[in-house]
Amino acid sequence: MNAAPPPPTDPAQLAAEAAAAIAQASGVAPHDIALVLGSGWSGAADLLGETVWEAPATDVPGFRPPAVEGHVGRLRSIRVADTGAHVLVLGARTHLYEGAGVDPVVHGVRTAAATGCGTLVVTNGCGGIDESWAPGTPVLISDQINFTGATPLVGATFVDLTDVYTPRLREIARQVDPTLDEGVYMQFHGPTYETPAEVRMARTMGATLVGMSTALEAIAARAAGLDVLGISLVTNLAAGISASPLSHAEVLEAGQAAAPRIAGLLADIVRRIPVAEGSAA
Repeated sequence: MNAAPPPPTDPAQLAAEAAAAIAQASGVAPHDIALVLGSGWSGAADLLGETVWEAPATDVPGFRPPAVEGHVGRLRSIRVADTGAHVLVLGARTHLYEGAGVDPVVHGVRTAAATGCGTLVVTNGCGGIDESWAPGTPVLISDQINFTGATPLVGATFVDLTDVYTPRLREIARQVDPTLDEGVYMQFHGPTYETPAEVRMARTMGATLVGMSTALEAIAARAAGLDVLGISLVTNLAAGISASPLSHAEVLEAGQAAAPRIAGLLADIVRRIPVAEGSAA
């Protein structure tokens, strides 16, 4: 008879193992701020300060190689020159549409919490429903709609999501750039782009940004007690808003064009988050 497969690893245990590996490899314990870099945002890490440690994400327990072009697949520990805060840069994102389940999607967030982070800054590239947001426009996320049919929570785990995106962190972002608009992000399962009918539905429900990431990560972060700042880069107008068909190449092109500007914006925002902000309210 074949041996029974090993029991699945508890997600909290796996996050603790990953955090311990990061602490040992980087010499940094604890970290203060976690930074998830979505499409177009990777350049911000280079502007934050001194890189203390960097490695392929797959060197750390529980992390998977990136399945999407535009994601760097590396983890970094950076000491912010202005504040002394230690930032854990999560450059390896797993999406729900990859089919591995919810736990790998939020493993980076759980690991960040286990390293001591009190703040999560999560970014993405997304479709815009508001016609005034041209491709390349950064938008603060004020709220979200989880339309995936999934959740990282199990059982009677009741988490208040009234302020899933922390208002005082959005205020810090507006101090850096007072012109930043806010929007409601709706996460779809993917990997297909939304149909025009789905975009009309999203608009009716109050969404102004649509994509395939972020919402599940934000839920996991709030469940772990982290404050959350979310920023989307509008890489294209959503289906039906523009007459042009959607493509991943368009997403990458818009991200590359906006990269220098949004990298500077994000780095300036992270540098203004004091270590004291790294404890959840």
